[in-house]
Amino acid sequence: MSVRINISGEVLTAYLEGELDHHSAKDIREQIDNAIDRNAPSLLILDFRDLTFMDSSGIGLVMGRYRKMKEFKGEIHITNTSPQIYKVMKLSGLDRLARIDKGGNNSESAKRA
Repeated sequence: MSVRINISGEVLTAYLEGELDHHSAKDIREQIDNAIDRNAPSLLILDFRDLTFMDSSGIGLVMGRYRKMKEFKGEIHITNTSPQIYKVMKLSGLDRLARIDKGGNNSESAKRA
């Protein structure tokens, strides 16, 4: 698991790659939080395009970054989720905390899920 962070103005984008599980979540969380603390963005984008697996640690990572961004009066958006990850996020209620955009490779049936 790795994360690549890009800052453009007041937007911080974290590109997550690989498997997000309890083994990798702490390191990813620290990297994103350090970038938030240094840059005080108004928008955090979590890009899940290259995420191949996510367990419940991913839900915790999103919830914690939501709380962190609230400290800065900022927002969080989640982009490029696979159909499975999108469904898990909707079922967990994360769509009440963040805007969640589906990835471009979703089938029509997955979009209705």
